[in-house]
Amino acid sequence: MTTPTITTVEPTTVRGWIDRHDDLLILDVRSAAEFETLHISGSYNVPLPLLAEHTAELASRLGERVVLVCQSGVRAEQARVKLAGAGIDTAYVLTGGAPGYAAAGGDVVRGAGTWAMERQVRMAAGSLVLASILGGRFVSPKLRAVAGVIGGGLAFSAASNTCAMGQALAKMPWNRTAEEPTAASAIGQLPRPTA
Repeated sequence: MTTPTITTVEPTTVRGWIDRHDDLLILDVRSAAEFETLHISGSYNVPLPLLAEHTAELASRLGERVVLVCQSGVRAEQARVKLAGAGIDTAYVLTGGAPGYAAAGGDVVRGAGTWAMERQVRMAAGSLVLASILGGRFVSPKLRAVAGVIGGGLAFSAASNTCAMGQALAKMPWNRTAEEPTAASAIGQLPRPTA
């Protein structure tokens, strides 16, 4: 079994590309709420589930140079693999995601202060484990099993490169501040590639 090569690009390189390449398209594959909180100026929001469902249609709108952005690179890499399957082999994953780009001095747009999904997952998992350990000590030893279930879920999440807790948290009201784009609005906003 071969592991796909991750094609990454550094924030400083992307900053240079923005100045030199008119065909550059930056796709942010995070949720609309995450995008609203912080995104690269001029980027387009096409959440990963939408990209996965409409990959072929989206691929027809992409030009020669595509940079995929998320929070840490995991979702952007999943998007890159999907696009590669549709024939787009010029997509790059931004190292460090949107926060890394901002830290490198890139031009970003900041909005409402919603926590990043990875941070929310860490808080929820850590709180559940702590509560189950304390509950196991002071209420019933059976509550310690919750810590085991959370640990197993995190291990499965890492092995499968998915996150059920993140998907559940994405549906919470504080993560629904922005309207998720539809296929028509997300794909329709993209410029048509030049021939």
